[in-house]
Amino acid sequence: MSPRDRSGGLDGVLVVAKPSGPTSHDVVGLVRRLSSTQRVGHGGTLDPFAAGVLPLFLGRATRLAEYHLGANKHYRATICFGEQSTTDDIDGERTTIAGPALAREAVEVALAGFVGPLAQVPPDYSAVQIEGRRAYQMARAGKPVELAPRNVTIHSAVLLEWDASDPARPIAVVEVVCSAGTYIRALARDLGARLDSGAYLGALVRLASGSFNLDDAISFETLREHAADGPAGIERVLRPIDAGLEDLPHAPITNDEIRRLGEGLITAPKKPLEIRDAPLVLAIGPDGKVAAVCKAVSGALHPHKVLAERPADSGRPVRRAKAEEPVAGEATAEAEAAGASDPEQDPGQDVEPA
Repeated sequence: MSPRDRSGGLDGVLVVAKPSGPTSHDVVGLVRRLSSTQRVGHGGTLDPFAAGVLPLFLGRATRLAEYHLGANKHYRATICFGEQSTTDDIDGERTTIAGPALAREAVEVALAGFVGPLAQVPPDYSAVQIEGRRAYQMARAGKPVELAPRNVTIHSAVLLEWDASDPARPIAVVEVVCSAGTYIRALARDLGARLDSGAYLGALVRLASGSFNLDDAISFETLREHAADGPAGIERVLRPIDAGLEDLPHAPITNDEIRRLGEGLITAPKKPLEIRDAPLVLAIGPDGKVAAVCKAVSGALHPHKVLAERPADSGRPVRRAKAEEPVAGEATAEAEAAGASDPEQDPGQDVEPA
């Protein structure tokens, strides 16, 4: 049976290699058209100039998108020294900074100082809200923007290439692995400030988002080739709705247990859980697909989200399911994943919102 969303579209995860140019919203719109699926969302905004991995969630997979938002990200960033940018990237207005001549060794030492937990101030041109307004709206209006620092983590930052052919404007290519919520353009800005030289982000490629890697992502050209066969062609490159969540505990459950979870009932599976206590467990139905996302407490499953249709039960009235217990950030994440928010006004769950 083909994976189909209950609303009539496809159901699964599509990992796209976004080129530089289109917005994340553009990519969502393209996949909606090609797949004939209305419920499509992305797993973290990439600026138009940025390229790389963009996970897309179709149909019921949008309900699992929030569990990807906290995943680490892996980037290759081009940092240009000698100038500051109003947006901290190549799209802003730039001002020359008369700083000292920079050597590769000094940049490597300064870069190493950012590795670890970090209190990072988001860019003025970001989608962070200040008293109900987006920071970038205030910045565009010429109003002062004061943003509180956010706790992020730089897991590693390695200088790969150094080009000092123009001593006043050297360029570094840096590979960064960081937590969700990190602004790479803010890292470029702060690196320049630490070296008494301006710096901005000249280019950005997302190499990985969680377990989704650029090497495994499909290009626009491949996507359009599959789309020549209609939604069925897109379906061939879809991953299961739980793709990227393989490391979460899995619990096999029966149809009767799916029914109980669908009614909002705490359920102890007939097959004991291998991990009796866990904040997130994927309950897997007899068909091998994710039936529900639960919390395990003392060997019992507490339903967070039930994705499977409850099996028919002849002779027994079907109780209406209780409202699902939301987990932290659930409403916002689902709205974003379903495409309800404009990616250009994304609250910055990942990095580099416009």
